[in-house]
Amino acid sequence: MSRLKGKVVVITGGAGGIGKAAGKLFVAEGADVLLVDLDESSLKAACDEIGSNRVSYCVADVTSAEDNQKMIRVAEERYGGVDVLLANAGIAGDVTSIVEYDEARFDQVMAVNVKGPFLGLQASIPAINKRGGGSIIITSSMMGVTGGANIAPYVTSKHAVIGMMKSAAKECAAMNIRVNTVNPSPVDTNMMRVLEEGLSPGESDAMKTRMEANIPLGRYAAPADVAKIMLFLASDDSAFVTGSTYMVDGGSTA
Repeated sequence: MSRLKGKVVVITGGAGGIGKAAGKLFVAEGADVLLVDLDESSLKAACDEIGSNRVSYCVADVTSAEDNQKMIRVAEERYGGVDVLLANAGIAGDVTSIVEYDEARFDQVMAVNVKGPFLGLQASIPAINKRGGGSIIITSSMMGVTGGANIAPYVTSKHAVIGMMKSAAKECAAMNIRVNTVNPSPVDTNMMRVLEEGLSPGESDAMKTRMEANIPLGRYAAPADVAKIMLFLASDDSAFVTGSTYMVDGGSTA
């Protein structure tokens, strides 16, 4: 397949479940891919798993403006430009009440989940514009359109990036840069193991069963389920799609 032939894609959170699945699919569709994350050993493992000379990595912190500029510069130097940014890096934060939530932890969630995509937009828009347009995809969540007890900072951050996306879509339309969010339900990744344990300490398996029972399709999303929507948004198949939220939630918000 070659839906992304000739395109260069930068993926933050590239060593995580969704980022790695997207990287694997994008490479299979002909893209050159730069995976970005904090841990070099995890990035190396992700590249080894994808197993292609069209994927490489860059160690960077999405909360740093300098590091965001670096990842775009690295992509341009290695691959000749940037066509797609997948702003996918994110953290869940703590599972606790608003009253008891630690302020420093709140700031960390906002820095990674909101400031990170904002700095990614700042760094990538000029580079994508130089290529005549492209696509920016921000990973939000089904919690970006609803609420959840004891995870208020995470929920707040995922609402925030939808507003950011809609504003960016209006700003970038004249440059032929499309901006959208992908909003998954629980995805079968390590992040969910942390949330399950936080929501029901010592009974994480039972919590997973209860959470899956609340999803109409009866299961968590697989990382590949989310990556396939991201592929559509990264490709020219979505040439007239911008400013939208794409739910990948098994019917949870129906």
